[in-house]
Amino acid sequence: MNLDFTSEQNMLRDAAAKFFAKECPFDRVKELEESDDGYAHELWRKMAELGWQGLIFPEAYGGFEAGFMDLIILCEEMGKAVFPSPFFSTVIQCGLIILEGGSEEQKKELLPRIAEGELIMALAQLEEDAGYLESSIAMPAVAQGENYVLNGTKMFVTDANVSEKLIVAARPDGEGPTLFLLDTEDPGIRVTKMPAIGKDNVCEVIFENVSIPKSDIIGAIGGGFDILQSIESKGAVTKAAEMVGGARSCIDITAAYAKEREQYGLPIGGFQIIQHYMANMLIKYDVSSNYLYQVAWMVDEGMDFETEASALKASVNENFKFISERAVQIHGGIGTTREANIALFYRKAKSFEYACGDTEYHYQKVMDNLLK
Repeated sequence: MNLDFTSEQNMLRDAAAKFFAKECPFDRVKELEESDDGYAHELWRKMAELGWQGLIFPEAYGGFEAGFMDLIILCEEMGKAVFPSPFFSTVIQCGLIILEGGSEEQKKELLPRIAEGELIMALAQLEEDAGYLESSIAMPAVAQGENYVLNGTKMFVTDANVSEKLIVAARPDGEGPTLFLLDTEDPGIRVTKMPAIGKDNVCEVIFENVSIPKSDIIGAIGGGFDILQSIESKGAVTKAAEMVGGARSCIDITAAYAKEREQYGLPIGGFQIIQHYMANMLIKYDVSSNYLYQVAWMVDEGMDFETEASALKASVNENFKFISERAVQIHGGIGTTREANIALFYRKAKSFEYACGDTEYHYQKVMDNLLK
């Protein structure tokens, strides 16, 4: 197993780090979090000019056909900067669903638009119980002639408020979950942005007699959950990359603070308890970082990585929370305020836990796979 980065990957990391540092420092992040859209349109366009939205798509669909490791490197740098954008919902969740489950016509129509930064999408999967299992998808899709009609509510739909299209998981009569593609401009769709600890663009989406042609189904009728499962592991790994990047920033920010903040005439970094905190933070980061690259390598090698992806996401969920909590403790009272940059990461550590499965869900997946 060779985990050395190529010169191109090192260039990508360096370019991404410089881009986020220049274009979206932490003060700008805070401004965007408070905005209605939750992201900067001009930065989204600049990212598209750099080719990042199409990084992993095949050239035939307007992409660069880069490896999964390249995507992980980019997502890690996004995590370091807590960069707010619809990248995860559009490129990772919806883009991969279309790439792996869509028809050739759907791929040719949608993927180039995503790659060019013209199309933002959102995945509407979760409902009121917020479960990740197939049984948790209960919203009905009633057949009426050549259409299906949707009525119901989807919860925690990230970036629905800025999306042009949704991929909706619903259940036709007598069938399993099915994925429907529809426009958010449909008059029967009502989107409400929800307050969230991470200040993410999570939304409630209500569907009232929304009619969808049967031609706008992704994959087969009843085959939606298989598609969701096929992209869930990759989604979990990419979200883990953001969290590992965030953990790295927590350590760097806190180490700098511990050198400057004085108590009793000495920098607090000189006290043993602070040193032990920092050592434990670094150990958990190193474990997560090394595991992340191992799993990314497995994806690129075409290996079965489902169990490792779940183990990675579960461990990173807990390690990122631990690291960000210790970082806030070292900062003291100011660490809990909007003024302190470290609070950005503390909030994301909790909200990111639920993306593509929380800790308990992935523990169960690991055990299910081991006991097959």
